[in-house]
Amino acid sequence: MSGAQYVLGVDGGGTKSIAIVADLAGNVLGAGRAGNCDIYNNDAAVDEVERAVLHACAEALIDRSEIGAAVYSLAGCDWPEDFSHWETRLAPRGLGQDIRVVNDAVGALSSDVPEGNALFIICGTGAATGSRNEKGDVWHSSFWQLAQGGHELSHKVLNLVYRSELCIDPPTTLAPRVLAHFRMSSVEQLLHTFTGREQEKPAYMAGLVPLLFEEAEAGDAAARALIESHADALAEVAIAAARKVDIVGKPINLLLAGGVFRNPSPLMRERIIDKLHQAMPQITVIPSRSEPVKGAVTIALQMAGVHVDDAVEARLTATLPPPEFFHTHVST
Repeated sequence: MSGAQYVLGVDGGGTKSIAIVADLAGNVLGAGRAGNCDIYNNDAAVDEVERAVLHACAEALIDRSEIGAAVYSLAGCDWPEDFSHWETRLAPRGLGQDIRVVNDAVGALSSDVPEGNALFIICGTGAATGSRNEKGDVWHSSFWQLAQGGHELSHKVLNLVYRSELCIDPPTTLAPRVLAHFRMSSVEQLLHTFTGREQEKPAYMAGLVPLLFEEAEAGDAAARALIESHADALAEVAIAAARKVDIVGKPINLLLAGGVFRNPSPLMRERIIDKLHQAMPQITVIPSRSEPVKGAVTIALQMAGVHVDDAVEARLTATLPPPEFFHTHVST
């Protein structure tokens, strides 16, 4: 890699893309942030990733040509043609001398548990599940991911409110909360806004998720049932992921990450953990201390020939940007 002294890790999702430049000792030198990098939903996805990388390079005071190993852990990398799409577009832009593209679940697996049997569930705007065995075989859910994240959950909240308004389901305290959130006076106005041919739809749907958890914690049965059913669906995919790499019945480290799991309410996390323990009693829950981009940087360091020992890992953790840098900005 021409003696390159810098590595790059990128974590890209359906809402934001994060780029981190580090030196070979594991010190973060620069960070950048841009928008949605999912090629299934954004024609400008590559431009967004490049923008995040250039911000990180500028903060690190380096040129893009000085980046050696670069790992792009991206949502929307699901099929072989997706990886080819990224690889053929990143290289000409000079965004790394040695480029590796992986699904975002694979990158996240290396964030806090870089080796051994592991399961990782990301639940942010979207969702992804990854698994790995001791030999290093990995599997990621891609379009097998039947349950998604905050965007889908918010649509389920709307459907719950609509069904309650039609008296198909019992009343829910979510109805007045959702109307207040969108500054609307009736459920019919809400429905019209989201279905009307000439209506401008709110851009950020996942903002309803905090309301869902708050009402569930306050005792709304419908809200709690929605969370539990969604948690069960996420757990089912995780169990399937464990089977794919043959780790069922073996000791497994489990990590849960993403904005939905950061909610103060433990309802979804506890439901998933309980379901997984029933199927795989030897699961150990590992607190997610790091953002998924740390996993991408870790892989990049390994590609560069660095042994990521405790000292390197500690420097990487200590020099990452503060938590608020990674937060999804809610707007309606």
